[in-house]
Amino acid sequence: MPVIKFIEFDGTEHEVDADGGMSIMEVAMKYDIPGIDADCGGGAVCGTCHCFVEESAGPLPAVDPQEESMLGLRPDRESNSRLSCQLQVSDSMGNMIVKLPEFQM
Repeated sequence: MPVIKFIEFDGTEHEVDADGGMSIMEVAMKYDIPGIDADCGGGAVCGTCHCFVEESAGPLPAVDPQEESMLGLRPDRESNSRLSCQLQVSDSMGNMIVKLPEFQM
């Protein structure tokens, strides 16, 4: 079972076990991690689950056009920006570190 370490903007850390098949956004919701709003519930149409994947033990899927369009609206976008609703947890993914932005739009 992969472990995800969520790091809030203020540095507060939350290390949780991630169930395979769930999105990173769903894992954050399950454990009440502050900093991911997920207003659209995972449809990749609001951008309020933006995060920065700092480290991943395995490869991540490519950014698809819908995710790209939402990330393009973020003034704080970085090269490691992703929508957490678009990243599915799998055992092959391994452990990861996910930093959360100061605010969601």
